[in-house]
Amino acid sequence: MKRLLFVLLFLPSLAVANDWDALRQEGAIAIMRHALAPGVGDPEPFQIGDCSTQRNLDDRGREQARATGAELRERGIAFDRVLTSQWCRTRETATLLDVGPVEDAQALNSFFRDFSSREAQSKEALALIDQLDGKLMLVSHQVNISALTGQSTRSGEVLVAKRSGDGLKVIGSILIAPD
Repeated sequence: MKRLLFVLLFLPSLAVANDWDALRQEGAIAIMRHALAPGVGDPEPFQIGDCSTQRNLDDRGREQARATGAELRERGIAFDRVLTSQWCRTRETATLLDVGPVEDAQALNSFFRDFSSREAQSKEALALIDQLDGKLMLVSHQVNISALTGQSTRSGEVLVAKRSGDGLKVIGSILIAPD
């Protein structure tokens, strides 16, 4: 019974890898799913640029983004560019991280409502990555990250990846869980 209790209590925390050193590898790209924003999708009528029509970060999500940024800064990790989708929750996450200049990138916008744009948008995101120099962080959505890496993410999780073939190869993962 004690062994089962240990596994149930500590196994989930052991499964969360924090591969900080992977971010220091040549060519490493950080790709983060926006911090905690409870719910799924966005309400109707959704409009880019109008946060009142979107699912947004809650206080725990804001704290998660700040804590992730603080941990990155404490470890001396900064980015030349932080590209974000135009959704309010991704832009707020990118801004709260405070690890580099934030720029909108339409290629990182969610295609959750219209999967027909998945392939074209993923190619556009990869082309954007290919044309940029320096240390890069992307802040996007689960569907986009999955299309680019073949891996799902939790809210606020940072995948560390390298450009490989027609996508991104995951070489690490970092997650600061919300309180």
